[in-house]
Amino acid sequence: MEVKKICCIGAGYVGGPTCSVIAYKCPDIIVTVVDLNKDRINAWNSKDLPIYEPGLQEIVEERRGKNLFFSTNIDDAIISADLIFISVNTPTKTYGVGKGRAADLKYVESCARHIAEVATGFKIVVEKSTVPVRAAASISNILSSNTKSNSSFQVLSNPEFLAEGTAVTNLIDPDRVLIGGETSVEGQAAIEALSNVYSKWVARDRIIKTNTWSSELSKLAANAFLAQRISSINSMSAICEATGADVTEVANAVGRDSRIGNKFLQASIGFGGSCFQKDVLNLVYLCEALNLPEVANYWQQVIEINNYQRRRFANQIIGSLYNTVYGKQIALLGFAFKKDTGDTRESSAIYVAKYLMDEGAHLKIFDPKVPRKQIITELQHPTITDCPEKARELIEVSGDPYTACAGSHAIAVCTEWDQFKLLDFKKIYDSMLKPAFVFDGRGILPHQKLLDIGFKVSVIGKHRENGGMFKSASSNNILLPSSRVLP
Repeated sequence: MEVKKICCIGAGYVGGPTCSVIAYKCPDIIVTVVDLNKDRINAWNSKDLPIYEPGLQEIVEERRGKNLFFSTNIDDAIISADLIFISVNTPTKTYGVGKGRAADLKYVESCARHIAEVATGFKIVVEKSTVPVRAAASISNILSSNTKSNSSFQVLSNPEFLAEGTAVTNLIDPDRVLIGGETSVEGQAAIEALSNVYSKWVARDRIIKTNTWSSELSKLAANAFLAQRISSINSMSAICEATGADVTEVANAVGRDSRIGNKFLQASIGFGGSCFQKDVLNLVYLCEALNLPEVANYWQQVIEINNYQRRRFANQIIGSLYNTVYGKQIALLGFAFKKDTGDTRESSAIYVAKYLMDEGAHLKIFDPKVPRKQIITELQHPTITDCPEKARELIEVSGDPYTACAGSHAIAVCTEWDQFKLLDFKKIYDSMLKPAFVFDGRGILPHQKLLDIGFKVSVIGKHRENGGMFKSASSNNILLPSSRVLP
């Protein structure tokens, strides 16, 4: 089997970058990314791509119109393709059995049925979306049950392991490429065909071949392990604040152990993004369905610690501002779930903003890559507020960090954008109400410099002397703790 044409259904955070890099590295393969969303496809065909990833713009412009195409003509792309990626959204269910935990596979099923209806000849169908174990079997069953006499399929699992902000680097120089398929001769031939695509730039020893179920579970397990590390260090940050330890020093000491390593040990206000929470919850649901309640409870605690860390950060802000933020102006610096991306899905900033708005705080928000409309939409979602109009009254989106901070009682750093480290904090301090507070939820700011300027500073995982704020040479920078706990 030789792959000469690829169709990718879904032009989102996975499909767009993945297929752009494939087209870049395989100029002899025609790659077409299709989507029902005309606005999204138009954006992919413009100078303003629908997603921000460092290096992506240059790759798209290099290959677009040559062997990389973005289209809404789904049927033609399916018919002409040798290999079809399914890269559609698999959100957590908001209804019915498994609500709040199970993955909603309605878009995946819809794709499978459409492929079966349209395709002719032999096709390799590859699940690229994050799906629960045995989803490939469901896709295969749908295809085989609806196969016409002139068509046949092999279904593979090829999960992505991309980190937003470094997705292009992850694709060009991956730790591994995982491909799962059937053990039959036909299944192994399909695996080899996809392997040959990746091997044009990825070393063969980095291409892992497994059965389908192992491939699907490995994706969930990888994200669960990473999320677990974040929740683990965040749990340590709470202990550090209570005891006098410094979470940065603890993380450094722990990370020097070669058995543990130093990655994902940065204390913060919690993880976000499209994958971690969704995949851990999916794993929880899988364990429940398999009658493994102890395992389900174990992974559920990863989510609980993440939620706790968000609430705890909001509690610190409210308690330090004399147990009330009603009518007070607070600047949120950063709204994306991490730096170098405009993605806000499950961003911890959303939940910090929710808790503060629930207490009547006025928020001025700045993020260099998240548009105003996107911020407003997130904070008016029914899960965040039951009164969208009131939320709009409490939110102001600023065009720069200085405007956001001017006239504020406090600054809360919610995303670790590098530019926040280089701000003119003396200028900011002079523009704020006094006492001026800084709550560093990412541990990235020059804390001693801020203290010297006159700020009252609170840092995740840093000891707050006598339960107060980050230790300072001046006792005037120490506040009494708050006993208030948000529900």
